[in-house]
Formats: sequence, structure tokens, C-alpha cells
Amino acid sequence: MNGHTTNTNATHIARRLTSIGFTVKRIVTVMDEIGEIVQAIRESLERSPALLVTSGGLGPTYDDKTAEALAVALGRRLVESEEALRQIQSKYGALELTPVRRKMATLPEGAIPIPNNSGVAPGIYIQVGGTDLLATPGVPREMESVLENFLLSFLRNKPALFYEERSFKVRGIMESVLAPHVTSLVKKYNLYIKTHPRGRELNEPYLEVQIAGSSKDKGELSARLASCEAELRDICVGMGGIVE
Repeated sequence: MNGHTTNTNATHIARRLTSIGFTVKRIVTVMDEIGEIVQAIRESLERSPALLVTSGGLGPTYDDKTAEALAVALGRRLVESEEALRQIQSKYGALELTPVRRKMATLPEGAIPIPNNSGVAPGIYIQVGGTDLLATPGVPREMESVLENFLLSFLRNKPALFYEERSFKVRGIMESVLAPHVTSLVKKYNLYIKTHPRGRELNEPYLEVQIAGSSKDKGELSARLASCEAELRDICVGMGGIVE
């Protein structure tokens, strides 16, 4: 929140979930304060998402407050999980499980600890009605480990859609000039098309074009994407652009 940390975790989580068919509708960043975390969780659950993922705040220090915030948000007690404690003990070996280390095994009642192959603190999985709620550690490699273990073995609400995206670059065409053609193709092919400016609009126009979509039919989706990409490339070339 203070600008000292770049939120690469949100980018990874969004891209990973999108790759398996989820549509990521909202990303929220809050301070390490229980009240802020509780409010964000409750507001998210009011929209009844299939999946809610949080990142950070599961470690042993005083400012790791996600487990407590989850308990408050869901109206559950905090309890020591035998399975989480076993996972943590396996990491520390003969070292004493001090109170701050045992803190990582204290989860909201009914939660399932998700193995962390790259660190100590397990993830936290809670079923809240039709929503799968996953809390991951904040260290990127640990977040990725917990997320993959969850997707592999615990996810209930698996999307029934295939997702695919393509991209290319074009020089010499201003975004504002290409925009009407993009709008037309979005309607024609029912795909998401985004132009990302990488140069200067007036002096050195350079765009990265992303085309993406999802469908229950993988073959149909690939064909639709290919047709859209080919048509958009032809438009760019016809307007004097250099397509890369």
C-alpha cells in the first residue's frame, strides 16, 4: 500500500486462473489491518464468486493477520489445526515449535491447510457456501506453490471453459486510429481485444495487440481467434502498419 512493494502476486494469480478458464473480475489491495481485510473479504463474498484468493499475511510475525481476519469475517473461531501443525513440524524438524511458529498452524475452524512446498506457512482453504476461498502466503514462490497444490487437489468449482490468447505487435498505427476497427471485430467475433500502447501516440506509434477468449469448444475457440487475428493483421497492413 505504501508503494514499496510491486504486486506481482496479483498478476500471477490472475493469469494462472485465467489460463484455466476463470474470469477474474476484481483485484483489491488492502493494508495489513484486520478491519480492512475483513471488509474486503465480506464485500467479495457478497458477490458469491466461484473462487476468492487472498495473498499474504500467513507468516509468524505480528503483522501477519490474514488467518485472524478470515475468522472474524466468517464468524468462526481460530483453532490450532493438527494437520497444519504436522506440515509445519516437518519443515522445522528437531527445532522447537515456538509460539510464533505454532501461530502458522492456527486457522479458522473448519479450514483445510494447503501444503507449501517452498516455505513453511501452509495455505488456508475454506468452503463458504458455493465459494472456494483460498489464502496463500505472500512470498511469490510460496504463493505459487500453494496455488498450484490447491488447483491440483482441492478446487471444487472447476471452469467448464477453455481459454486462449494470442498477441502481435504493430508499428506505425495510432491506437486512436485502430480503435474503431477493434470495436467492430470485438462485436463480430465476440472476443476480448486490447491494444497496449508501447510507444508514443503521435510520434512513434507502437502497439501490442492482445486477442483473447473462452469457450466450451476448444477447436471452435482456436478457429475464431485465428480468423480474428488474421483479419486484424490485414487491417493493420492495409493501413500502412508494420506487423511483427
